[in-house]
Amino acid sequence: MESELILGLLLTILPFTELRLGLPIVLNYVIKNNLPILPYFLLVLALNISIIFFIFFFLDFLHQHFLKIKLYKKIVNKPLIKIQKKSEKLQTKIDTLGFIALMLFVAIPLPGTGAWTGTLIAWTLNLKRKNSIIAISIGVLIAGIIILFASLGILNLVY
Repeated sequence: MESELILGLLLTILPFTELRLGLPIVLNYVIKNNLPILPYFLLVLALNISIIFFIFFFLDFLHQHFLKIKLYKKIVNKPLIKIQKKSEKLQTKIDTLGFIALMLFVAIPLPGTGAWTGTLIAWTLNLKRKNSIIAISIGVLIAGIIILFASLGILNLVY
């Protein structure tokens, strides 16, 4: 049973899955074991938000050194180019809406729109760190609430 919890928490910190896949797995574990939802929900949020700091640190201090490694460059360049293209599309919106555009982008609970991509976009566009971290964190919170409600069937009541 604990392996389900560990899997959910691991998926929460991985790119593309993040809390969009990790949270429902954690919630499934919590509900099956009759545990309180709030602490686990907050844990998933904290893990997903903590990734922002790791990504910025990595990109700011380690990325240039790793580009000297052929395998790394081959693996990382393609996704970064895709992110740069997404960033360019978002550039106009971010210029006019800034904080809100980045927050809403991350808040959309779809694969590829989470903390990882939001942080990469902020880094690519050289946005202010503090504002980016706050916007991405709020986006993660909104996405988390949407996923929580959807996982618990609360959104079904609305439709």
